[in-house]
Amino acid sequence: MTERYRPRPVFDPGIGGEERALLAAAPERLVPACLPAPAPPRLRTSTVAARLVWIPAFALFYGVLPGGWLRVCFVASLDDDELVGGAVRWGRLPVLAMMLTPALQVALLLLGQVEAAVVLAAASFAAWVAGALRHVREPAAARAAREHHGRYLLPADFDQPAAGLLVRAQRAVDGVLGSRAHCAGLLDDINNSVVLPRQEWAIADALAEHTRLRRERRAQRPERLSPHVLALLEPQDRALDLSVRSVTGRIEALEAYARRAGEADDAYHEAGVLQELPEQNARYRDLLASTVGDAMAGEEIRGMAEDARRAELALRERVAGAVRAGHELGPPLR
Repeated sequence: MTERYRPRPVFDPGIGGEERALLAAAPERLVPACLPAPAPPRLRTSTVAARLVWIPAFALFYGVLPGGWLRVCFVASLDDDELVGGAVRWGRLPVLAMMLTPALQVALLLLGQVEAAVVLAAASFAAWVAGALRHVREPAAARAAREHHGRYLLPADFDQPAAGLLVRAQRAVDGVLGSRAHCAGLLDDINNSVVLPRQEWAIADALAEHTRLRRERRAQRPERLSPHVLALLEPQDRALDLSVRSVTGRIEALEAYARRAGEADDAYHEAGVLQELPEQNARYRDLLASTVGDAMAGEEIRGMAEDARRAELALRERVAGAVRAGHELGPPLR
């Protein structure tokens, strides 16, 4: 599948915004719907035992002992890229804590505040243990990819015919949502930001089912089946063809809507030119008055005003046509 005919991942609009953002930001975590769902993480005994050892040791080294200073003095210098990179990955607060906590403990001990130093060490140890436990748990993106498996569709879920149709639908959706007419609110009557993602998901879901059915049919190896069995399969083939034609018609309606939105864009551009006409007309009137006389100037300006009115009517007609095309999309496929 070439990049030209490679659709982008499609997410069920019913997935919450935060979860959808997690999935979109970690495409490497996503598993095609045509494959089994990822299994939940399982902790083996060896893993639990290892964590019981290294998490307290980690918390003791950085939370109680001067681990940060030891790392700076004996492992790396402050100018070392590895240390700087590690600080960026951990965040500023852990780095400041591992550098300041030992110094505060020493200061408290020197002041004779042993109990306060012990409390500080215990709190720091607990905080580093909690941070380590948070780090080793299942990443949020992996959890979302597992829990929402089947509610997002990837290029692997589509064969070439389905991918080609989905790319057409996505280009049409992008054409509408990226149009200046939409951004200016001229098409808001249809609520494109809600309706079009639903349409895209419904189309993608249907195309993925078409792909699954075609793959199942290929796995049946029709060339090895008898005419009698092939005749029994013909109603299924006709049903699939009808569904493909229905989805194709829905995509063509989206493309028609995108074309109308493009025409509305052209008219919107003309409207921007119209806004500048009054000032320009005054300048042209002055020019004509100074060269060909007031009578001819008035006639020319009246012609310009009439052209402006015609352009404004064209804008309204094109926007109305785009809105009608959007309403003709109908409800999403079931």
